[in-house]
Amino acid sequence: MILDTNALSAWAEGQEGIEAPLRAAERLVVPSVVLGEYWFGIRQSQYRSRYEDWLARHLPFAEIAAVSAATAGIYADIRLDLKRAGSPIPANDVWIAALALQHTLAVLSNDRHFDRVGGVNRIAY
Repeated sequence: MILDTNALSAWAEGQEGIEAPLRAAERLVVPSVVLGEYWFGIRQSQYRSRYEDWLARHLPFAEIAAVSAATAGIYADIRLDLKRAGSPIPANDVWIAALALQHTLAVLSNDRHFDRVGGVNRIAY
């Protein structure tokens, strides 16, 4: 399962409902794009050291998925399909969706716009 940034944040906060899908996942994958967004949030937070500590303890339980040339092709196809349909989504979420399709993994997210991407299975928490 690929974690969207809101899922990674929910995990860090121990939000109700996040534990069940995390435990059920065969693989936990954090896209490098999500990691960048999360680090951006950490660096702005008044609780920076708390989140840095949490990330250091929990990130080893996940795989990091980097963008590759294959991912870029999938990204372009998704973005073009969404543009033609008149329903674009944020660029970073297109990268997350591309990685999900490339690795045949569901996306753990509360962002419903992933539902517009054909072939992406979104799991809400």
